[in-house]
Amino acid sequence: MPERFKPPYAFVRSHVRLMIRALARSDQRRTLLWICAGLVVVISANTMGQIRLNAWNRPFYDAVAQKELKEFLQQLLVFGLIASSLLVLGVIQTWLQEFLKVSLREALTRDLIHEWLKPKRVYRLPLAGEIGTNPDQRIHEDIRHMTELCADLGVGLLQASLLLVSFVGVLWVLSGEMARSDSTSLVAVPGYMVWCALAYALIGSWLSWYVGRPLIDLNVERSARDADLRFALVRVSESAEAISLFQGEADERRMLNIELDRVIAVMRQLVNGLARLTWITSGYGWLAIVVPFIVAAPGYFTGHLSFGTLMMTVAAFQQVQQALRWFVDNFPKLADWRAALLRVMLLREALTVLETLGADVEHIAFSDGPDAKLVFDKLGVSLVNGRAKLSEPHIEIAAGERVLILGEASAGKTTLFRALAGLWPWGSGSILLPPGQGIMFMPQRPYLPPGSLRSVLAYPAPPEGFENAAFIAALDRTGLGHLKPDLDEEARWDRSLSLEEQQRLAFARLTLHRPRWVIFDEAISALDDDRRRIILSIFEHELAGATVISTSRRHSADQFYGRTLKLVRERGEALNLRLQPQRSGASPHKLYKAPMPSSP
Repeated sequence: MPERFKPPYAFVRSHVRLMIRALARSDQRRTLLWICAGLVVVISANTMGQIRLNAWNRPFYDAVAQKELKEFLQQLLVFGLIASSLLVLGVIQTWLQEFLKVSLREALTRDLIHEWLKPKRVYRLPLAGEIGTNPDQRIHEDIRHMTELCADLGVGLLQASLLLVSFVGVLWVLSGEMARSDSTSLVAVPGYMVWCALAYALIGSWLSWYVGRPLIDLNVERSARDADLRFALVRVSESAEAISLFQGEADERRMLNIELDRVIAVMRQLVNGLARLTWITSGYGWLAIVVPFIVAAPGYFTGHLSFGTLMMTVAAFQQVQQALRWFVDNFPKLADWRAALLRVMLLREALTVLETLGADVEHIAFSDGPDAKLVFDKLGVSLVNGRAKLSEPHIEIAAGERVLILGEASAGKTTLFRALAGLWPWGSGSILLPPGQGIMFMPQRPYLPPGSLRSVLAYPAPPEGFENAAFIAALDRTGLGHLKPDLDEEARWDRSLSLEEQQRLAFARLTLHRPRWVIFDEAISALDDDRRRIILSIFEHELAGATVISTSRRHSADQFYGRTLKLVRERGEALNLRLQPQRSGASPHKLYKAPMPSSP
């Protein structure tokens, strides 16, 4: 679980730049530019309308004070025109703002999915430490939350800035009128009303920052705790049968309650923090109602300002202090945005530097060989505490051979399997791959993506690339003919089929793709002897001539393999994998501390 940390502001700025670069490279960049340009135009027009509305205050309230009905009715008509224009602009602004949220989310989500699903990154990301936990939460929920806050805060800041620049000028002019009317008091200070508004807003902003800064860390921790609770709930849902069989409901309830307690503990701290901040923000808001009247009172009660001019001055003061109090009003949102930004951009940064994972650890040298052979030369695979080595220092496996690699439990068979697939590059020696040869890797538990059975069999190719007869033949060949009516049924096949059926389905997929090299990792462990013989007979007929390499804990009872190698485990130093951040010292160290991987 990530601990709370206080990222430096330079770190936040660097991730804002990283987000902007990601948006600049996205397919949505033109749309985003047009939306932003439209928002600038609309908000500018809205600001002009607010200035006109402020000027309307003087004649309207003067007419009220002087009881001039004709002028009063005329100003109501003027107000209707101004309000109608502002209404239209408000609707357009809302539409553009909401569309901005959609475009931002699409751009950043596609960008992060693209980075996440680059070759081998999905597997290696969890090895990078706590930064690699719950990427689904960061990609789905955190990006949604961050982009919505980006749009709301960005539009709000632009609007507040334009209103500030515009109404500071208006308020300065009105302060000048007060100064000319009274040259012997504080009111005579040039821009008196502007300085009062600025001082009031700065005091409120500083108090909000001082009281509300712990919310940033708490929001980061809340997101992490929520992600862990969600993961625990999904795990229980997916393991429902096993939990029921072991009658483990009480233990699962205890563990879920622990995760929930962690979430509630952080939420309680957030409640207390928000309550403390509300003392500042609400108190600031209530005082803001009377402060402009207090500041402008000297000019009005001396008779130098009319009632209409007073109301115009008060309205201008409120616009200025409302623009200046943007930070006060939005501090909780800013803290929330900063937390979401860090969770999303830390993941993206980790993905972009994932190639540096374990860069200071010795690597296996991969290259294409000169002929159709798989060659291991002095190969050693790094494990958690030790190293796995083959029984022979130099091994050549020619096309068409069938090789069994035997090893005891925890000898590193699965790690060797991953090393052959290029997922685990840490070790010594070299591997020469057969050039231009299709290799299919088959783990013990096959990957069956959600969808139709036809798409599962064709994976990772599209099902349209195979004839219907090929699917039927593949199912018949592996003893799964009873599934033929379900070829187009959408289901979670990894849940509805037993492990034995899943392994046979993987071999049905194999008969469709017909690779020239096949590498197993206990891929037939769930099959009984009869079905095992049927599956292996595929390599006598449909895939005759294919090279087969298999890892196992036991000898083959038949003569399928023509050669046997042994994998032994040697003692060695503990493996320590670390990411290398792009900027020295930029990222909190604990986010890049990798866990120790298992070595089955």
